[in-house]
Amino acid sequence: MSRKVFVWVAHPCATSFCVALADAYQEGATGSGATIRRMDLNAMRFDPYFEGYGPDMPALEPDLLAWQENIAWADHLLIVHPYWWGAMPARAKAVLDRALTSGFGFKYHKRGMGWDKLLTGRTADAILTSDTPPWYDTLVYRKPGRRVLRNQVLKFCGIKPRKIVQFGTIKTANEAKRARWIERARDMGRSAGL
Repeated sequence: MSRKVFVWVAHPCATSFCVALADAYQEGATGSGATIRRMDLNAMRFDPYFEGYGPDMPALEPDLLAWQENIAWADHLLIVHPYWWGAMPARAKAVLDRALTSGFGFKYHKRGMGWDKLLTGRTADAILTSDTPPWYDTLVYRKPGRRVLRNQVLKFCGIKPRKIVQFGTIKTANEAKRARWIERARDMGRSAGL
């Protein structure tokens, strides 16, 4: 039985380097026999405006419902996004705010501080691109983007992180370095498809 992999390109631009990394990852996973579903943030249509959680939350638009369906379907996820101001882009974060909700990703217990992790049994990889050198982000900032995605998004919902990598500095990378990152993404995809 082939692995089911959902690739989410969480970059608002259709021609970004994140797209090239996702393409390579997808090629590697497909080459290992995985079945792929993919969504690109730049093609998703939804209202990013969000006032908070509660009984009057607006219904999810079709693209957000499709995003949920793809996560529910998948054994494994890939999230690729740029690292802007220490986090993912606002539109990508809006997808999490609107669609990774109680009753889908998690469910709080009626009493106490506990919750059920509703997306257990899945694994995930993530690739972040940045102009901040990854070593500097690790030593000085303590890698907030990678840490939040690993602990407060994936693990919070029961998804087991496999590889969370950060490629940078993007703006000064030559073609040879970008090609190495593309090949590493392809290798990660091959591993995910097994």
